Amino acid sequence: MVVLQTILILIIVYYLAKFLLKWLAPRLLNFAVQRAEERFEQQFGSYRNTTNPQSDEGETTIHTTPKRRSRASKKVGEYIDFEEIE
Repeated sequence: MVVLQTILILIIVYYLAKFLLKWLAPRLLNFAVQRAEERFEQQFGSYRNTTNPQSDEGETTIHTTPKRRSRASKKVGEYIDFEEIE
């Protein structure tokens, strides 16, 4: 009889934990993401405002990076001639 009660209690605890995790996990994850987002805003929010000064409405600005000159060498490598040995 004690074995049956133990098994029944374990089954009830298992399904209760399964139900609570399905209900709580999304809420806990959402809370953690919101906290991370707030920390990110605190650390990098001021950086965003200082790097992009306010421009007038309708003004177009284009930010380009200087083009790198690639030095493609025509030297591919050493040629090795193999001979068959019989």
